[in-house]
Amino acid sequence: MCQICFSSESVRLGGASRCVGTVELKHQGEWRPAIDYDLRKAAVLCKHLDCGSAVSAVIRPKSSPADVLGISSDCFQSGSTQSECAAPNASNYTLDLICSDLLVQPIIQASSIDGVSEAQEQGLTVSRHSNFTISCSIQPQYPGGSFQLTFNSTNTAYSYTQPAVNHSAHFLFPAAVPAHQGNYSCVYHIYVFSHNFTAESHLLPVTVSEFVSLVGGPSRCAGTLELKHLGVWRPMDSSDWTIKAASVICEHLDCGSAISVEWREDSTEKSVWKIQDGCIESGSAIKECLQLWLSSFSLYLTCSDSVRLLNGSSLCSGRLEVKSNQSWSSVCEADFDQQDAEVVCRELGCGPPSVLQGTLYGEVEAPVWSKEFQCGGHESALLDCRSSGSARNSCSPGKAVGLTCSEPHDLRLVGGASRCAGSLELKLGDWRPVEASEWILGKAAVICEHLHCGSLDYVEARNESLLRSVWRLKPDCVQSGCALRECVTSEYSLMIMNFTCSDLLVQPNIHASSMDGVFEAQQQGLQVSSRSNFTISCSIQPQYPGGSFQLTFTSSNTAYSYTQPAVNHSAHFLFPAAVPAHQGNYSCVYHIYVFSHNFSSESRQLSVAVSPPAAPTVHTITGVILLLILLIVITALYFCWKASREQTLSRKDTDVVYYNYSDHGEGGSAEDESRQGGEEDLKEAHLKSN
Repeated sequence: MCQICFSSESVRLGGASRCVGTVELKHQGEWRPAIDYDLRKAAVLCKHLDCGSAVSAVIRPKSSPADVLGISSDCFQSGSTQSECAAPNASNYTLDLICSDLLVQPIIQASSIDGVSEAQEQGLTVSRHSNFTISCSIQPQYPGGSFQLTFNSTNTAYSYTQPAVNHSAHFLFPAAVPAHQGNYSCVYHIYVFSHNFTAESHLLPVTVSEFVSLVGGPSRCAGTLELKHLGVWRPMDSSDWTIKAASVICEHLDCGSAISVEWREDSTEKSVWKIQDGCIESGSAIKECLQLWLSSFSLYLTCSDSVRLLNGSSLCSGRLEVKSNQSWSSVCEADFDQQDAEVVCRELGCGPPSVLQGTLYGEVEAPVWSKEFQCGGHESALLDCRSSGSARNSCSPGKAVGLTCSEPHDLRLVGGASRCAGSLELKLGDWRPVEASEWILGKAAVICEHLHCGSLDYVEARNESLLRSVWRLKPDCVQSGCALRECVTSEYSLMIMNFTCSDLLVQPNIHASSMDGVFEAQQQGLQVSSRSNFTISCSIQPQYPGGSFQLTFTSSNTAYSYTQPAVNHSAHFLFPAAVPAHQGNYSCVYHIYVFSHNFSSESRQLSVAVSPPAAPTVHTITGVILLLILLIVITALYFCWKASREQTLSRKDTDVVYYNYSDHGEGGSAEDESRQGGEEDLKEAHLKSN
C-alpha cells in the first residue's frame, strides 16, 4: 500500500483555510512548494491534515521558476519518510490541493423558556406547546452560504433551509408537540473554488415533555387533570373550570373538543394546583394562572379522541377535522352526509346536527381525509363507521365540511307544579342542581326565556340539609349569549336555586257559539247576525282548583272586561242580543293565586263580527208586489164567483114561486100580492148581499 510518513509540522496547505491551498513542505526549516503530487497522493495528504478526502489537485504554472521540493514516486511508494523523499528542484509549477473538509464544523444550539442546551450536552427538553428555537452558526470563512436544519425521528425525516445571515440562521418552532421530538443537526452549504462544500454539526436531541396530562381514564384524552409545575406533578383543583376553559387543555394535549368537566372527591385533602378565576379565558398561558391550594377535590376532564370542530362560534360548531395516525385532517363535503353528522354531534356531547354546509368555517386545509364516511347514524364515534375503499386525491376550496350541532337540551325546573316552576337543574354529564350564588332577579330572567316560560316572577335560594355536588352557572356568561355548557363550573354547596316563571300555567282555550254556528279561536272568528244570541266560553286544562276567568274585549272605540269564577275550570259569557258594539277582539285571561303569588295566563284572541239587519232588495220588492197583485186577483175572483152564485140561487127561487102561482090558477089578486112580495124579498136579499 502507498504510504508516506508526514509529521504534523512538516506539511501544510497555504491558502484560505487549512484544507485548501498550495501544498507546502518544510525542509531544513524552510517552507517550500511541493510538486509531483497526483490526486492519489493528495488523498493521503488530505487525510493526514484531517481534512477529509481530496476534491481536486491542480498543477498551476508560476510566472518564474522557483525552488520547490520534488517527491520521488519510488521513494514515496517505498514507505520512506517525507524528509528522505523530498529533494530541492527548480520548477515553474506548484500543486494546489482542495480537500473535502474545507469548512470548519457548524455549531448547533437550541433554546426555549425551559433553558438553553448545546449539541455536546444531553440535548434540549422542552415543554409541550412551548416555543423553542434551534440556531445554526459557523466560524466566518467565506461570505454567503445557507444552513439546512435536518430532523430525524423513528417515524419521519425532514429538513428546513435558510440563507446564512452573518454566518448563522435561526429556526423557530412556535409550539412543541410530540412530532418535534428527535435529533436535529445543522448542515452548512457553500459554493467556493468552483465546488459545492458542506459541513455538518453534531446531533442535538430534542425531547418534548408533557406538563399537562389526564390520568386514570380510558384513554390519554380522558382522566383526572394533572399538571407539572416547578418540577412537581399535582392534580388540578376542580373549581372555576368551565368546559370552555377545559377546551384549552384538550387542545394542548392534541385531543379533540372538550366534552365534559366533572368533580372527583378524594378521602383526604392534598396539595393541588388551582387556576385563578378567568385567567385562562383571558388568553394567559396555563402556567401563569397557577397557585398552590389545599383541596380534596380534583377535576376529571373528558375530551374527544379523534374529532374536533374549529373556528366555530361555540364548542358545537366549526370546520370538522378527524385525527388518524397522530395527524388531523379536514373532511371533504362530498364524503360526509347527515348520518355522519349525527355521529359527530353525539360524540362531541352536542345535540342533533342543524346545519351541514361548507365554507362556513374557513377553507379546506391540508391534509384532507381521503375516504368517504359511511355511518349508519348509531355509532358512538366517527372512526367506528365504515369508509369507502377508494381514496380521493383532492378537495376543492370551500368544500371542507362545516358542521353546526344544536346545543343539548340541558336545563330544567323540577319539583314544581309545572315545567315552569321548581329547582333549577343542569345536565353536563349528569343532572345536578344549580348553586344559588350570583343569581339575582334581573339576571335570573334569562333562565325563564331559555326554557320558553315567559318572564320571571320570582327567584329564591333554598337551603339544603346536606352539602351536595352542584353546578355553578355563571349568570354573566349566560346573559352574554354563550351556550350554557360553556358557562358552568363544578361546586359543592348547600344553597340551590328555585325559579317561578310567568308561564306557570298552560294557555286557556277560547271558543264562541251562536245560532249561526260554532267557531274556534284558531279559525277566523265568529260572524253573528244582529240581535242574535251568542256565547263566548273560556276553559283551561286542570292544574289548580279555583281561579277566575276574565273575558277582555277591545275594539277601535272601547275596551272592557267581564269576570266570572272558574267552575270546573271553565266559564261561559252570554250575550243575549248581538249589536254592533259587540264587534271586536275577545280573549280569556285565567287568574289564580298559588305559591303565595298571583299568576295569569291569556288565550289567543277571537274576533267577533256582527251583521246589521238586511236592507230590502229589488227582488224582495218585486216579490211583495207580485204577492199583492195575486192577492187582489184572488179577491176579485172570489167576489165574482160569489155574485154569480147568488144570481143562480135567485133564479132558482123565482122559478119556484112562479111554479106555485101557475098551479093554483085562482085568486089572482092574492097571487099578485104574493109575487110582488117575493120580488121585494129578493131585492132586499140582493141589497144585503151587496
